Amino acid sequence: MSDLLRSPLHDRHVALGAKFSAFGGWSMPLEYPSGVVKEHTAVREAVGIFDVSHLGKATVVGPGAVDFVNSTLTNDLRRIGPGQAQYTLCCDEATGGVVDDLIAYVHAEDRVLLVPNAANTAEVVRRLAAAAPEGIAVTDEHRDHAVLAVQGTSSDEVLAAIGLPVGHDYMSFVVAPFEGADVVVCRTGYTGERGYELIAPNDVAVALWDAIMAAGAAYGILPCGLGARDTLRTEMGYPLHGQDISLDVTPNQARLGWAVGWKKDAFWGREVLSAERAAGPARILRGLVATGRGIPRPHMTVSLTADVPLGEVTSGTFSPTLRKGVGLALLPAFVDPDAEVGVDIRGRREIFQIVKPPFLDPSVRES
Repeated sequence: MSDLLRSPLHDRHVALGAKFSAFGGWSMPLEYPSGVVKEHTAVREAVGIFDVSHLGKATVVGPGAVDFVNSTLTNDLRRIGPGQAQYTLCCDEATGGVVDDLIAYVHAEDRVLLVPNAANTAEVVRRLAAAAPEGIAVTDEHRDHAVLAVQGTSSDEVLAAIGLPVGHDYMSFVVAPFEGADVVVCRTGYTGERGYELIAPNDVAVALWDAIMAAGAAYGILPCGLGARDTLRTEMGYPLHGQDISLDVTPNQARLGWAVGWKKDAFWGREVLSAERAAGPARILRGLVATGRGIPRPHMTVSLTADVPLGEVTSGTFSPTLRKGVGLALLPAFVDPDAEVGVDIRGRREIFQIVKPPFLDPSVRES
């Protein structure tokens, strides 16, 4: 994996005995010796820390930056203001398929920070740069900053112990000093638990990691890898680009219409997505919960009866919290949202109940 990018925290992960995996062009921790289940449980019951520095970082700077981004991405940035963040989508103009899902941070009218997925950063930047009017610069800064996610019921206490601001509203952020650098502290995350994501310059990333680990020791903090990140987000029904959403899947199909500013005059894919919304999507992303011991995995066939295939699993895992298999699947819209379906698990048809995600009640928005 010598050709893969490395986080500025790579040596810390090696020292902790992490098992690494290639992800989006980066070598990132998959799990630590504690294992995925313990890491997952630490986040649900105490606190965990993730290095997610592989996430993209891009800035849109110049007069009218907010209005420009708002004319391209799906959600309505005019619903928020400086110091707030928003989940949004970059869609293809012709098909409405999802190029990427990302978080937009509004720093000011002339500055927006975007955090796309690692594998899609270059394409998002390319599309925005090609569309940007004179005076607006779109810059890929994905190698300049680390991103740490501190997630769990004790996340406030841990960050407060190292002097970072906590307690602000969900999807809002504060820029705070740490070791002489500015760190963005945003109350958000990808786990369904209360938590924060920190964007910090590379040169203070190690000091920030060490301080959080030291302060978190009293609260049972564990370093968590991408394995636990995946089980946590799947329990919440959060989509993963490249599996649940892609250029072949629209926001309507993925049940992400809430992240679309339908009343806006313009965003990429508006015409085709509005037409699909009016007609009703042909397929919908549904949640699946095992009635037995089956564990769904991506690409497994979903059927209504043994000989009538409907679609396939897009994400699936064993839920450490529910102690059963859960997953997401793209299924025809005509399928009863309360139906039972079969999933072909290595030649054995296991029964699953269709449900509406999330599979757990989220605590992410609790004050």
